[in-house]
Amino acid sequence: MRTTTGWRATGPDTVGRTQLTRRDLRPDDIAVRVDFCGVCHSDVHALRAHDDHAGSALVPGHEFTGVVTETGHDVTAFSVGDDVAVGNIVDSCGTCAMCAAGQENYCHSFPTLTYGGVDRVDGSTTLGAYSREYVVREGFAYALPAGLDPAAAAPLMCAGVTVWEPLRALRVGSDSRVAVVGLGGLGHLAVKMAVALGATTTVISRSEDKREDALRLGAHAFVDSTDDQRMTAARDTFDVVIDTVSAPHDLAPYLKTVAMDGTLSLVGYLGQVTIETTDLLLGRKKLSSSGSGGRPGTAEMLRFCADHGIVADIEVLASSEVNTALERLRRNDVRYRFVLDMSELG
Repeated sequence: MRTTTGWRATGPDTVGRTQLTRRDLRPDDIAVRVDFCGVCHSDVHALRAHDDHAGSALVPGHEFTGVVTETGHDVTAFSVGDDVAVGNIVDSCGTCAMCAAGQENYCHSFPTLTYGGVDRVDGSTTLGAYSREYVVREGFAYALPAGLDPAAAAPLMCAGVTVWEPLRALRVGSDSRVAVVGLGGLGHLAVKMAVALGATTTVISRSEDKREDALRLGAHAFVDSTDDQRMTAARDTFDVVIDTVSAPHDLAPYLKTVAMDGTLSLVGYLGQVTIETTDLLLGRKKLSSSGSGGRPGTAEMLRFCADHGIVADIEVLASSEVNTALERLRRNDVRYRFVLDMSELG
């Protein structure tokens, strides 16, 4: 086994520095020196739900960039010294219909998550990238395109691909009218991508102070969701609405803004929702959801971002400030993604 240093759960809201073990490299593995790791709302939720007495450690972190330091003898895609990016999925069955379609994120036997997942070979619990090293199958690592800042690119591997998936699946282009609900870690990247795809893009937010940022990011318009008149005026307007809100909320106001045959896609909140079917019926509207991305889509997303100069708006903190980042994230005190600099770990 290999040893490295990282940050593991020490309570429902905190992590502490510790020594970690990684598996020895399998033939198709690469070892990655983790340089930058994004801090995702999923990390906050995972820490809150974790039972430290259940027998398995929790090390968060599932959007990261770094450098290859070693390769297994069957690896052909990477060499030592290559810049790479890794997201929130590190394995899948490879044989089901979803995997065959390049949608490993929907693997019928559930994809192996970067942390808190079950290793498909030895059954161990995967430990995330709040650490200095990660070992991963080469097929689930991606070449980091030249020109993308490695710190600002790290959130593309979760927040970025999460909004890219529905934008591409719903064929957003120059003739599309897109609304992005919520302007946070996911939402700000959805705006950048939708604009780069040529769509007329609107931000819907309950925070009027996000207006200036929305326009700075490239949005063509801003709607205050607490303004009933503006929301009424936006009725039946958008072909695609990407809802990035991470907390339970009423979908009805946003379904009303969807145009005939349009789609409201939920990517921020993974939980139970209630809707009136009439809100779908009036306009043949569709409700969909999406999570992460398969390998072809993730690689496409990185190329697109490199071509259009898209990265996350970030605040970089030393990894020793991780608990500060987590606490501020719980208060939504970030515009728009925290990224940890792991270099102090050695």
